[in-house]
Amino acid sequence: MLPHFSFAEQAPELAPVDVLVLGHFEDDALPEATAAIDRATEGLIGRARARGDARTRLGYTALLRYPSGVPAERILLVGLGKRAEFDALAFRSALDSAHRALRDLPARRWGNTLLQIEIPHRDESWRTRQAVLSAAQAAYRYSATKRPKNDEGQGPEEVLLFGVERPVQALNEAAAEARAVALARELGNLPPNICTPAYLAERARALAEGETLASVEILDRAAMEQLGMGALLAVAKGSANEPRLIVLSWKGGPSEQAPIALVGKGITFDTGGINLKPSNGIEEMKFDMCGAAAVIAVFQAVRELRLPINLIAIAAAVENMPDGAAYRPSDVITAMDGTTIEVLNTDAEGRLILCDAMLYAKRFKPQAMVDVATLTGACVVALGKHASGLMSRDEALAAELLAASEESLDRAWRLPLWKDYDKQLESAFADIANIGGKWAGAITAGCFLARFAEGVPWAHLDIAGTAWEEGRKGLATGRPVSLLLSWLRRRAAS
Repeated sequence: MLPHFSFAEQAPELAPVDVLVLGHFEDDALPEATAAIDRATEGLIGRARARGDARTRLGYTALLRYPSGVPAERILLVGLGKRAEFDALAFRSALDSAHRALRDLPARRWGNTLLQIEIPHRDESWRTRQAVLSAAQAAYRYSATKRPKNDEGQGPEEVLLFGVERPVQALNEAAAEARAVALARELGNLPPNICTPAYLAERARALAEGETLASVEILDRAAMEQLGMGALLAVAKGSANEPRLIVLSWKGGPSEQAPIALVGKGITFDTGGINLKPSNGIEEMKFDMCGAAAVIAVFQAVRELRLPINLIAIAAAVENMPDGAAYRPSDVITAMDGTTIEVLNTDAEGRLILCDAMLYAKRFKPQAMVDVATLTGACVVALGKHASGLMSRDEALAAELLAASEESLDRAWRLPLWKDYDKQLESAFADIANIGGKWAGAITAGCFLARFAEGVPWAHLDIAGTAWEEGRKGLATGRPVSLLLSWLRRRAAS
């Protein structure tokens, strides 16, 4: 459960919270809220700074317990670095450091004053959104298949934000976004024996229940066979878990308005198929459905916020397994539009399920289409874990998504999608090959998908590096839910 977020009714020095977050700079006067607490506690903050207990380096935290003169039981001081260098990224870094320090404390009511600190070109609505999302990210606990440890903090029940302008709309939007990110994280973290294609379909179906503006269509194997989705179905051949194509529809805009289409890769577990992956790290392949989780979660937020847009969210849910029926390297398969594809590697399966899902999305005549996929290790090599790879041949759409990534700090970086790379996908035995060789693997994957997006403004987000944290205990991040919601809110407002 995520905490309840609200604006505080009292000044920080009067608020009865379990812990109060304050900031301080290296080379500037104390921020107003910090100075007020310092006065109320007869110089506690100044003494901690003078002793070196509270350093000002960005992200450094110091916990002061049971201060006298204020109702707060604890004060968490977080360093903000140099005032002249304090920008949007530093603000989010300070928030994240503070919330990580708090997450295991026995503190159920947090107070945060950092959003009172001004940042160039970022208003209080933006600061509110970041404060909510950062707290929610720290408060998230995965518990679906494990019991909590006795010494593990339960996280906050309530987070109070001490604002100046108190932008309520931004707070409500941020809370809905936080719940969507948490849903994407939860779906990604679930084990693949629970989060099967059928399970994803049922979770999506629940989002449309009881809502007149929402509907859902679940296509099973027979329906996809009738449509000729030979690429998607080829990937599904080796698994006992039946594939699903999940189609969620939100009709919040005018009936004549063309919808926006989001298409998510939902490989609920990826063994690599006949081209079996090495055992080192294969357990992380449960995260190969994080693209589908993201578009389902975005749909939840759009419904909750009742955005005045028309949206189609499609999740292609398939398991890639090796058995006697599995598709093979050198097979030639046929996509929904009749394109033949030579399979050179069964571990390049994401683009095969996406191409049929994208072709299905084109039936809705979308004004724009964005696919989201944990598609290539090559993108991780190129961009690491910080930025998702963005590819598009539509300049306006690419610019919109990059602007949304900067606004949300859910960052993306554009890679070229020049037609020069298309020749790497040439095949002697089919219209196109499913891989382009050793070089530029992320880009050639984008070029493969571009073939099936012709005629529609389209962009591809490769989230292989950003969808989950590294290591055996790494969790899903919920990216790029924030990027997509920022983009959709801008579209709704235009």
